[in-house]
Amino acid sequence: VQLQASGGGSVQAGDSLRLSCAASGRLFSSDAMSWFRQAPGKEREFVAGYRWGGRTANYADNVKGRLTVSRDSVMNGVYLQMNSLRPEDTAVYYCALRHGAPTFSARDYKSWGQGTLVTVSS
Repeated sequence: VQLQASGGGSVQAGDSLRLSCAASGRLFSSDAMSWFRQAPGKEREFVAGYRWGGRTANYADNVKGRLTVSRDSVMNGVYLQMNSLRPEDTAVYYCALRHGAPTFSARDYKSWGQGTLVTVSS
């Protein structure tokens, strides 16, 4: 399965963006699609995960209440709605796929999208 991420851009603090991640192949109920991000000089970190079959989501503590991950069956992928953006949200955002529940470790994911840059100015 190949993943295609899109939707990044440059915004002001407080603005919103919606990222998309579309999968090229079939997704199974046991799959999880997650979003990670990597800021310059930092490690890649988990942002949000979505269990395809269970339609459940989980989030990193530092984005709860501001970021929402949701499913789009027509697109065959997920969105990441980002509200009340902060300068510290600036990063390259990646979507990733694994068989099994979402996990916080990037090592657990076998398929990755190419990344989309989000820049938030103060």
